[in-house]
Amino acid sequence: MVADIMHGLGAYLWSLFSGPIDLVVLVGLLGQALFTARFLVQWIASERAGRSVIPLSFWFFSLGGSAVLLAYALYRRDPVFILGQSLGTVIYLRNLALIFREKRRAREKP
Repeated sequence: MVADIMHGLGAYLWSLFSGPIDLVVLVGLLGQALFTARFLVQWIASERAGRSVIPLSFWFFSLGGSAVLLAYALYRRDPVFILGQSLGTVIYLRNLALIFREKRRAREKP
């Protein structure tokens, strides 16, 4: 029984990754790569600082990855994926707005 499940899983994964890769799949992979890069950026920045930090580039990678993945989800008409990426995109935009507002206020202070 376990062997049948493993065989079925292997066949399923093979069918997912062995088919032709079209432009839409490449866009989805690009979005996922951007989204993954944000964790690498955050990890490297934290290691360098010796504490947990979130660099500005983390939010740009988050926004870019989320926006591309949202476009991919909309094209694929996947409601679960659309809902998940929609909220993230709003949160990343808001964080960037707060960061830039804080920087602007710091420049304006005498």
